[in-house]
Amino acid sequence: MGAIIPETSSGRAWKTGYEYTESFVFVTYPNTYYDKHDEHTIRRGRFPTMDQRNKGRLAVERIGFRYPGGQTVFQDFSFHAEPGEFVALLGPSGCGKSTLLNLLAGFHAPMRGAVRLDGAPVTPEMPQLGYVFQSPHLFPWLTALENVRFGLRMANHAGLDAQRARAQRYLDLVGMGAAGGKLPHELSGGMQQRVAIARALAMEPGLLLMDEPFSALDAITRASLNEELLRIWSTSGQTIVFITHDIDEAVFLADRVIVLGTAPRGIQAELKIDLPRPRTFHAARKLPRFGEYAAALMDHVAGAMEAA
Repeated sequence: MGAIIPETSSGRAWKTGYEYTESFVFVTYPNTYYDKHDEHTIRRGRFPTMDQRNKGRLAVERIGFRYPGGQTVFQDFSFHAEPGEFVALLGPSGCGKSTLLNLLAGFHAPMRGAVRLDGAPVTPEMPQLGYVFQSPHLFPWLTALENVRFGLRMANHAGLDAQRARAQRYLDLVGMGAAGGKLPHELSGGMQQRVAIARALAMEPGLLLMDEPFSALDAITRASLNEELLRIWSTSGQTIVFITHDIDEAVFLADRVIVLGTAPRGIQAELKIDLPRPRTFHAARKLPRFGEYAAALMDHVAGAMEAA
């Protein structure tokens, strides 16, 4: 992945640091000046070559973090995600879930401790990192295929034909293979989010960070995309850290659910989810253990809120 760049009214984007705000629209590489009216990158930095990094090991080591002039969000906080593991982060509003994801991506730096991916301190430009936002943040003037290809293009990965072939492959993987020539406004919200997932996967990261990517969708579309995500994950094999407010979503998706307490309490509870895979939402919800896990998580979340 790389730094996030904002779109300006002129259609140009420039990134000079690694701060994160919701107004930023795309993940790309630093030292890059992009002009939508030009079709070419005007300035490029030096980028690592791409190779397959399917499963990353994430280690958060006794970090501390607080916003300037604000309260402490994390204090001596640790957790890990094993290679290929699907970890869901669950908790009430104000527990620091999105802040934690920004720390994992390197958009924020901990005041103490370290966040490491495969033993190296995380930085936003690491190609091993992928990030899927709450909103798709697609470039409106690029087709679905070109949105997926954009990160490869910024990374100078192979040639044009190879970039388009990989972008098409990941569009196919998310069920959007026939929509490569469509612009974002021609796609539904769920279709746009599929393209955003393909864009992140096309960089073949070892760790995929997902910040409530389906929260704005209706319940039927959300359940469908949850199943699609598990199908894609079973194929691509990335380690995933997934933020959600939805207990059923956490139980259905994850190998392990971490419940965060209100800041700066840290981890309220951890629960290993032992449900058979592959999973379908309809079948999984009928399993007695599904209800038991959901009830246990509800108790932990209620406990976190009572302790606030």
